[in-house]
Amino acid sequence: MTTKQAPSTLQKMGLDSPMALALHLPARYEDETELLTIEGAIQQGRFSTVQTQGIVIRNQVLFRPRRQMVVTIEDKTETLNLRFLNFYPSQQKQMAVGVNIRVRGDVREGFQGPEMVHPTVRAVTPDAPLPSSLTPVYPASAGVSQAVIRKAVFQALRDPSLQESLVEFLPNKLFAELLPSHDWPNLQAAITYLHQPPADANTQSLFERTHPAWRRVQFEELLAQQISLKRALAIRRERHAPSIIKDKGRSRDKKRQEESFEEGLLKALPFKLTKAQERVCLEISNDLSKSFPMNRLLQGDVGSGKTVIAALAAARVMDHGYQAAIMAPTEILAEQHYLKMKEWFEPLGVQIAWLSGSLKAKNKKLAQEVIESGQAQLIVGTHALIQENVSFAKLGLAVIDEQHRFGVRQRLEMQQRVGSELFYCHQLMMTATPIPRTLAMTYYADLEVSIIDALPPGRKPISTKVVKASRREEVISGLQSWLSRGLQAYWVCPLIEESEAIQLQTAVDSFEQLRQALPEFKMGLVHGRLKADEKAAVMAAFKANEIQLLVATTVIEVGVDVPNATLMVIEHAERFGYAQIHQLRGRVGRGSADSVCILMYAEPLSVAAKERLQTLRETSDGFVIAERDLSLRGPGELLGAKQSGDAMLRFVDLQRDAWLIELAQQAAERLLKDHTALVERHLERWLGSRAEFLKA
Repeated sequence: MTTKQAPSTLQKMGLDSPMALALHLPARYEDETELLTIEGAIQQGRFSTVQTQGIVIRNQVLFRPRRQMVVTIEDKTETLNLRFLNFYPSQQKQMAVGVNIRVRGDVREGFQGPEMVHPTVRAVTPDAPLPSSLTPVYPASAGVSQAVIRKAVFQALRDPSLQESLVEFLPNKLFAELLPSHDWPNLQAAITYLHQPPADANTQSLFERTHPAWRRVQFEELLAQQISLKRALAIRRERHAPSIIKDKGRSRDKKRQEESFEEGLLKALPFKLTKAQERVCLEISNDLSKSFPMNRLLQGDVGSGKTVIAALAAARVMDHGYQAAIMAPTEILAEQHYLKMKEWFEPLGVQIAWLSGSLKAKNKKLAQEVIESGQAQLIVGTHALIQENVSFAKLGLAVIDEQHRFGVRQRLEMQQRVGSELFYCHQLMMTATPIPRTLAMTYYADLEVSIIDALPPGRKPISTKVVKASRREEVISGLQSWLSRGLQAYWVCPLIEESEAIQLQTAVDSFEQLRQALPEFKMGLVHGRLKADEKAAVMAAFKANEIQLLVATTVIEVGVDVPNATLMVIEHAERFGYAQIHQLRGRVGRGSADSVCILMYAEPLSVAAKERLQTLRETSDGFVIAERDLSLRGPGELLGAKQSGDAMLRFVDLQRDAWLIELAQQAAERLLKDHTALVERHLERWLGSRAEFLKA
């Protein structure tokens, strides 16, 4: 009987094979190839990091002003103090008097002369040789030392199985045609170079990841991703989906002249579709008519009218006898959709089901029964729609709102689960967070993208003001005059209750202060810890103008539509990200009245926060904001990929390396067309099991 060995710390980091270790590339490098005398180190160390060595002549633990260890070393030229504010007994032993140590760090003037604070230390013999290459510093998790990772990588690079895995199999002709002006090394040489760059390497290009060795690695990673996406598109086109063609829907008796759901909805709408909405409807209509599943992403800024597009697509599907489902990430947003769909579709005779995690067991079971039986033609809900015990009778369309809020696994699960063996349902994903072009090219290559690029007529731009928190009383005074005109307002706070770590004004405190300052107005409080029915009651009262001021946390970020609410105050705006403020700001400006958003911030402001607030004050263009957000947060958060727990692109920066994406797309097309035998090998090398995520 064999006993299972506990995974090592390296295995926990995913470094469980020579290939995984080879692709665990350094985050930065240290130059340990030059050794200065202590005198030389003192002279140069004030301007750059230096390395020197000497014999320990003193090692003492002091308690003034706090516990610290001070070690003094000397050579033939000078002495140098090393100061450690945090240290272990093992370090005291390592730097015992008489031991020769090599240290690396910056030199500063201390109370007792030149010193290094927390330098890198190694015990060495006086004549120990210097390394011939730069020393890599690897990404590491707690408890894993650089020495352990370096040793493991060193061994992996010499493993015969790795030499086989890194063999060059991409055709030279392909590189010559696509990359005629780029003299990049082969993959094995590139990876070896990145782990062990020579002492004279261009450290700036290594750090910025623009070195030819980095370019080769980035190109190969992008190539694998693009192949995966193009294959996902090809696989989707081989799947069978209901072909839903306009005018071939509900059977019409000439005497009864039965009206379709789509026609009935268009007639009942109190507004005309904009040209942009009409164009997007046509694009969706074209997709629905095909015999393979639609996979379309609908982008539209807050307030652009995406919901009515989803309703019209649902109506078309229901006209053909199929069910439609609308899924949203939060109960508030899902409920807004449910109420809107009831308002539009119940007069037309459509049966609508509501399903969310907060439903009582009895009501949930009833909802599941009408969904499974097919009685429910339109189903609205949260992620409860993709749970195991929910099965649809005949699902033709799934609409996923704010799709980036769902993890990749959740979207993938819905795509694989819904429908039956005979057909897959069409999918329409919606987002009010515009996807930057580089992101769309890289991650949505197998999606069609529609953009509503115009707001409905009569909508006015929102004026955004940036105000210091010290002017709070002034803001409350302005709020009073605003509410006195019969208008409504939001007051948004970042936390529900006081946190010792971040002392912020809380929603509860703000609510009490505002109630005392403005007793003549009715106020409501909404936050994430309220029960669903309590939230719904407050939101309904706000919508009915029974409440003039709504104090809330970010639960109102999406899905709240109150045209009479024309002022929003966001407290501690410096704590919010680009997309969050843009989404919140979109809750006002939904009617024809002038709207204002006040970003109130506490000082001191970081450089990034200052830039963020400035950008939001200057522009309401969602695409400009999305590009800034991408540069700040990276693609994982914008895509919802971080919820899946899997990294997406590890070595590519979408802004810095945008020009590589098109080259990778062209190469992917050529490989799929002319070198199909190489495709599997390339995907396995770069993605392994992660390839499945890129089909989501």
